[in-house]
Amino acid sequence: MEYDVIVIGAGAAGLMTAIVAGQRGRRVLVLDHANKAGKKILMSGGGRCNFTNTNTTPANFLSRNPHFCKSALARYTPWHFIDLVEKHRIKYHEKSPGQLFCDESSKLIVRMLLDECAAAGVRVELNAPVTRIKAGEGGFGCDTPLGRFSAPSLVIATGGLSIPSLGASGFGYDVAKQFGHAVLPVRAGLVPLTLSGKHQERYDGLAGVALPIEARADGTSFRDALLFTHRGISGPAILQISSYWEPGVDLRLDLLPGIDAYEALRSGREERPAAEFRTVLSSLLPRRLAERLCEVWLPSKPMRQYRDAELKDIAAQLQDWPLVASGTEGYRTAEVTLGGVDTDEVSSATLMSKRQQGLYFVGEVLDVTGHLGGYNFQWAWASGHAAGQAV
Repeated sequence: MEYDVIVIGAGAAGLMTAIVAGQRGRRVLVLDHANKAGKKILMSGGGRCNFTNTNTTPANFLSRNPHFCKSALARYTPWHFIDLVEKHRIKYHEKSPGQLFCDESSKLIVRMLLDECAAAGVRVELNAPVTRIKAGEGGFGCDTPLGRFSAPSLVIATGGLSIPSLGASGFGYDVAKQFGHAVLPVRAGLVPLTLSGKHQERYDGLAGVALPIEARADGTSFRDALLFTHRGISGPAILQISSYWEPGVDLRLDLLPGIDAYEALRSGREERPAAEFRTVLSSLLPRRLAERLCEVWLPSKPMRQYRDAELKDIAAQLQDWPLVASGTEGYRTAEVTLGGVDTDEVSSATLMSKRQQGLYFVGEVLDVTGHLGGYNFQWAWASGHAAGQAV
């Protein structure tokens, strides 16, 4: 059967592309190798889907070309998607500033997208892996276990390599290369960091300890929570900074963000001169962490024995604490994939390839990666909308 548009990938970006194209009267087929649509949507936000962020700006995205995302984001804003959510009477709440989650289940977002597909006449076929793509005069032929389908427009919405247990693969990158596109180096993003050797031993036994920090790497910083794990460190601040960190990059933590550490320690000396330093530090940091810092790095003695210069030096250390990570947990737990199809060879207005007429790339497969907090979904909606308007 012939279609106007074939979309490979039944995730956020693919379904949005299909909906918009279908609403424009295009005959659209969505193909996906998975047995469920929107698997990443279903597991996101602890099953409640952080479906957008009202504070979205181009500055919330990493790309070798930081200007590429501007056009699509400007034309389809978080408020457009919120209107769709409200049309389907899905209740939601703001968890952190700008971050919107479903009150009930992320299943409602997937159901909404599939209902919109049905209303637009879009055909969605699951358990339908594409085994071969061939371009010809009439467009693209896609071989599947269901037979061959063809269309003049082909949209690659297959995502990246993150969370292979959900079916992630490098299929989209392979298609890009097939048609002469450059694929920038990929790596795991928004991912916990691991420690090894003596660096892990020094923090051993702290799993479960959490505290607010500011993490800094490669000229970028994020203030949020850190969580010690059995293998290293996680938490929102670490997931955020992981997209800017690579082995060899200096990682620093302010363990007392928003606090004048020197004044806090000096006040502790005045108020409790007989108290041990570790006791005063435990009033500023989680006790287990404070005690470990004193065991390994900061010898403890009664507060009255500390001179101002010593307290200033300790305060400076606490607010610029070096942490030597060895790597990341990898794609197994990464929320996104950094890198991908080079945007220099894709139109920022239509998302169509500059190398192959009728070929489009949307969502995570492109070299556009959002921060933690709903930004990657907003990119999926915005890029899908742009392509859906163009196919």
